[in-house]
Amino acid sequence: MRRLLDVPAPAKLNLFLHITGRRADGYHLLQSIFMLVDWCDHLHFERRADGAISREDLTPGHLPTEDLSVRAARALQQATGCAHGVHIGLEKRLPAEAGMGGGSSDAATTLLALNRLWGLGLKRSQLAAIGLQLGADVPFFIGGRNAWVEGVGEQLTPVALSPTRFLVVKPPTGASTQRIFGSPELKRDTKTATIQGFAANDSREGAVIDLQKVLAFGHNDLQPVAQALCPDVGHCIRWLDSHGLQGRMTGSGTAVFAQLPQAVDLTDAPGDWMVRECGNMDAHPLLDWCTD
Repeated sequence: MRRLLDVPAPAKLNLFLHITGRRADGYHLLQSIFMLVDWCDHLHFERRADGAISREDLTPGHLPTEDLSVRAARALQQATGCAHGVHIGLEKRLPAEAGMGGGSSDAATTLLALNRLWGLGLKRSQLAAIGLQLGADVPFFIGGRNAWVEGVGEQLTPVALSPTRFLVVKPPTGASTQRIFGSPELKRDTKTATIQGFAANDSREGAVIDLQKVLAFGHNDLQPVAQALCPDVGHCIRWLDSHGLQGRMTGSGTAVFAQLPQAVDLTDAPGDWMVRECGNMDAHPLLDWCTD
């Protein structure tokens, strides 16, 4: 095998994001549900015999030379001593600074794809350990399941969610994650919840989550600070509200989402917004590319 083409890297939405505390080292403790959606970047991989790692932007933008897909390939080489290289073609469809995990998903897809392309045979836990060095969200995408998330994002419990459609809106402006988490106005003491409070059964592995209950209960603690830093977040939420949809921010970016119970006329959305209808996914498309 020399090539893997059109390999997806799906985005995620945070159904809620609660900050429940802060550790002595400054890292924030959180609770969330990470949900995979069918809005994806696409990557193409061609094995190189010379050990070099190169990347081509198939949708030219402003990607850094050492983006997360390149860094993931280098990290896998270093961890395994692999002599192979790779040429990566990246079709960047997910917006930057959206809070949807686009870069982390690209890194996870790169690790999963190169594990196969280079014939390394690493297990999921080994890839996740390498991925964690690249970003806190990378192990979630390698895990491949929607998850109840705790700790600083490293504690993942797979959950099942019913099929649902969502509308995602991303204004052109972004917000600094560092400024949001560093703000003295950020609420850091939201009461902790339990997975059993939302599950239709008490099994931890594969618990079935009541999506309506989650959306009615949860919120994003980062949203008030982000709206103060980036008023466009509030504009997006008000636009969704004008269409009868309850919006909230996902992650620490400026994308806003809402459950979509019916078709919505989107023609009045500002022309510089990205507006996308998405569906949630049961599992990552590459789930079977790696063993546990």
